[in-house]
Amino acid sequence: MNIKAGPLLQEINNPDDLKKLSRKQLHQVCNELRQYIIDVVSVYGGHFGASLGVVELSVALHYVFNTPYDQLVWDVGHQAYGHKILTGRRENFSSNRKYNGLSGFPKRSESEYDTFGVGHSSTSISAALGMAMASHYKGEKDRQHIAVIGDGAMTAGLAFEAMNHAGIEKSNVLIILNDNCMSIDANVGALKEYLTDITTSHSYNDLRDSVWKILGKLPVGKNFTQGMASKLEASLKGMVSKSSNLFEALQLRYFGPIDGHNITKLVDTLNDLKDIPGPKILHIKTVKGKGYGLAEKDQTKWHAPGLFDKITGEIQQKTFNIPQAPKYQDVFGYTIIELAQKNKKIFGITPAMPSGSSLKLMMDQMPDRAFDVGICEQHAVTLSAGMATQGMKVFCNIYSSFMQRAYDMVIHDVAIQKLPVIFCLDRSGLVGEDGPTHHGCYDIAYMRCIPNMIVSAPMNEAELRNLMFTAQLDTTILPFVIRYPRGEGVMSEWKTEMQEIKIGTGRKLKDGKDIAVLSFGHPGNFAAAAIRDVKSEGINPAHYDMRFVKPLDESMLHEVFSNYNKVITVEDGTIVGGFGSAILEFMNAHGYKAMIKIMGIPDRLVEHGSPKQLYDEIGIDANGIANTLRAMVNAKVSILN
Repeated sequence: MNIKAGPLLQEINNPDDLKKLSRKQLHQVCNELRQYIIDVVSVYGGHFGASLGVVELSVALHYVFNTPYDQLVWDVGHQAYGHKILTGRRENFSSNRKYNGLSGFPKRSESEYDTFGVGHSSTSISAALGMAMASHYKGEKDRQHIAVIGDGAMTAGLAFEAMNHAGIEKSNVLIILNDNCMSIDANVGALKEYLTDITTSHSYNDLRDSVWKILGKLPVGKNFTQGMASKLEASLKGMVSKSSNLFEALQLRYFGPIDGHNITKLVDTLNDLKDIPGPKILHIKTVKGKGYGLAEKDQTKWHAPGLFDKITGEIQQKTFNIPQAPKYQDVFGYTIIELAQKNKKIFGITPAMPSGSSLKLMMDQMPDRAFDVGICEQHAVTLSAGMATQGMKVFCNIYSSFMQRAYDMVIHDVAIQKLPVIFCLDRSGLVGEDGPTHHGCYDIAYMRCIPNMIVSAPMNEAELRNLMFTAQLDTTILPFVIRYPRGEGVMSEWKTEMQEIKIGTGRKLKDGKDIAVLSFGHPGNFAAAAIRDVKSEGINPAHYDMRFVKPLDESMLHEVFSNYNKVITVEDGTIVGGFGSAILEFMNAHGYKAMIKIMGIPDRLVEHGSPKQLYDEIGIDANGIANTLRAMVNAKVSILN
């Protein structure tokens, strides 16, 4: 479908074209840009509400600043659709998040206007400050550096660390706080309340805006000395609300809050701020989903709704050839409630992903035992560790790629102290359209190398329930990782009675001859399908669902290598240091010789696309495994591969 942009937007191929327009025309540009995002996302999918909320800001930034010379960093990259459309990617925007198409986030290799790759949150201030300090060192005193931080990203510790440093530097860095009270779910924590206080303090806002305009622009000459300016500043500071302390204690000049949907006010303010040197913060108030009524009313639902009818708002539902299986994350959400009803020690913790992880189900039913701590993965892990010291069984649910941000806490605060925190790593494997910033490729490798860790993965929903049951038992005294993929499982009848799984044990799914397939986690279903495909060709592999990569089921592995001289391992993690590597280590340690093929995510970045496309690309879908089985069966066993 060819989606046509409005008449003004059609003529904007880069920010220079935008600058040719009059200020009065900017209102129409904003309307056309917002409508174009609605038109494209409704048909092709993608993130939705966040970019609608920053349409005016996107236009104002590229209208006022000299991008890409002036460096613009978008935090929480799904805000940047308008930015992409204004910077030469309008004609290709329908390929957004599609296989071999545009990335859903700013990406340095995609455009010179994308100054920093962002997919996770809260990196913008650090990155922009680093750019500003480098520019200052190079003598580029006229160069501006802007960090746009929003959608809850200010709640993360990294943002505060960066502001703490920015306040003592003299570099030109402007932090724009896009305050919409949302991440994917509603913002939480004291910072949200603080920003609300600032927003409602009109006397403070008006006076503060005037004070900084005077102090920032007032010339210091023989009639007005620097000392006099300091005294005036000190006097005026005493007249404003104490709620100014947070940002000003960090020595950041604070401006706002202003209406982030008033394009004229934004342009005027940004032009003023360009002339004020040093670190500063502009607080703008926006509405996530602005301009699309349904998205404004239910901002979580419309964060990334999929395809929808833009007129009626009806969201298209996926259809399946078999009875629809539940999503793994929903199985987690219902199962933790079921367990918590029987075990009063169980708590649930998530860093800003209550809906995505389905912990919100428990938060609604048991608000005193399930908590969203904001975009604070490190805090989530150590908070869970603190609870575990008091005998609690904490399910800390963090997306696999987000857990990377808390790795030190996993080692230092949990593993070293042997605290039985239960880490549920959602979104393991290849997550699809969000691409390499979100793929859960590395958790097998980075978790199994840590002493005192138990690392597991279910092949289906029933195994997820059984692993969760096992992890919360009093007899489980070590940290316990359960990793599982995003989206639909394989069982339409999944609510089975939970049973304990002996830690470190796998299960034989099928006997065979000549060759064995060892699978870990959900890709075992790909392997099972491949085995069915090759059955008619006289190929009869054995199949083992290992369930644990640490500890390994050594008894089962002795059986495998005593009976099969050809082995295939299948996983949805990196092949470097992952499940297959663990099998090779076992084989080497016990003197076995066999032809072994490790199938998993290769040692390269896998870009975005649907999971089916990506698994097909790297060859660990059913067809790829079937082809490998054919090749292995016909190969001579003469080398250790």
